[in-house]
Amino acid sequence: MIPLYFFYFFSFIAILSSFFVIFANNPVHSVLWLILTFFSVAGFFILVGAEFLALLLMIVYVGALAVLFLFVVMMLNISFAGLRSGLAQFLPFGILIGIVIFAELILAFVPWEFKEQAINNRSVAIDTAEDNTVALGKIVYTDYFLLFQCAGIILLIAMIGSIVLTLRSRPDVKRQSITSQIYRDPNTSIEVKDVKPGEGI
Repeated sequence: MIPLYFFYFFSFIAILSSFFVIFANNPVHSVLWLILTFFSVAGFFILVGAEFLALLLMIVYVGALAVLFLFVVMMLNISFAGLRSGLAQFLPFGILIGIVIFAELILAFVPWEFKEQAINNRSVAIDTAEDNTVALGKIVYTDYFLLFQCAGIILLIAMIGSIVLTLRSRPDVKRQSITSQIYRDPNTSIEVKDVKPGEGI
């Protein structure tokens, strides 16, 4: 009975925060509501016994992607008023995409009936002695090790790209140039002034 109450609690929080993600006026507030949505979905995974997916959702999406998106939104200083000015122009296309996604969700929730042969087509038998974290770790780091490393490289490139986008040279901000500091010489860095007695520089 208690897991049912937790399910309704996480469902209410997830649905409510997802609506605030869409209808929030401030994009920073939208990202914060998105983080709350991720935590609520992680609660669903814990209820069904998939603790690895719950921790993965909180570490990767909340700890990396959502925070990265939050800093990008704050640093890029995007004019969201200009972006929203063309909302009415693309509204019919957005409604069409929403209808397609809603139809796919309806088909996904249709009760499917699997044949008896589907269970026998599994390549690896399930070992009930191991929990899902150990089983997923063995599969990821053996069969899909190359794809796992490629995904890490893609995330690294995305992180470097976001840093490059936010790195701007402004004339009112003094930045450190390590190369010019290393190759400086006394002839250009030191200026000798002949100060007269009783006069300032």
